[in-house]
Amino acid sequence: MKDELKQLLPHDFPPLLRQIPDAPKKLYLRGELPSADLAWLCVVGSRALTPYGIAVCKHLIEGLRGYPIVVVSGLAYGADAAAHKAALEVGLPTVAVPGSGLSWNTLYPRANVNLAREILKAGGALLSEEEPETKAADWTFPKRNRIMAGLCKATLIIEAKELSGSLITARLTVEYNRELLVVPGSIFSEESRGTHQFLRLGASAVTSPEDILVALGIAKREGSETLSSLREDLSETEKRVIEIAHAPLSRNELIQALELPITDANILLSTMEIKGLIIEELGVVRIR
Repeated sequence: MKDELKQLLPHDFPPLLRQIPDAPKKLYLRGELPSADLAWLCVVGSRALTPYGIAVCKHLIEGLRGYPIVVVSGLAYGADAAAHKAALEVGLPTVAVPGSGLSWNTLYPRANVNLAREILKAGGALLSEEEPETKAADWTFPKRNRIMAGLCKATLIIEAKELSGSLITARLTVEYNRELLVVPGSIFSEESRGTHQFLRLGASAVTSPEDILVALGIAKREGSETLSSLREDLSETEKRVIEIAHAPLSRNELIQALELPITDANILLSTMEIKGLIIEELGVVRIR
């Protein structure tokens, strides 16, 4: 059964995890671990991800579609959940390392139990060092952060405050001599102060999926996607934007015409701008 609880000993661990100096003595597993031959990428960030952060997470992981990559995160609110969901949407295997045991009665956060089940249904896995009935506590999260960093060849931080827990994962990534990747954010955003701190210390800036591929040592496929090929794969809401914005109009007019909640519309437009489908200049949105 996909959700059967199993115990792993060190010889069962993915090789990269066995290499860290503070490797766990055992792990509990639900589901099936992806192949160690794939490139494992840890994705973490703020639990209060901004619309910019949500759009960036979705865009970057969408750009990894079809590559031999595993997305690892912590099942938490914000960046973790966004990373798992984006991986599921593009068919990438994903592994969740929650800050609790793996009993269905104690899995944390409770709001993401259904997401955990979706991960298993898609062939992914849940991993935890804690006994199955262990509840999440302040001390369990730093422990699980070292497992996430230890599993992966690189860690990507999307947004993080100055004292964010994601910075623990970032520090461990550097200590384990793995690649630390950081998405630049707004200089006005509290959610970018932590990430910019690591950029100043030499972390690699990520502004495209190709930057992640380079860090993971994966060659980009020949023939990058053109705008026309991207348009063949548009969602229904993206097609509506293209239709409505056929003639340039203001952002407010476009949002009003879409008849979507303002937050949803802003995320949609930000994602499309990152994809290179639309451009906004002086408050006017037009198709590229």
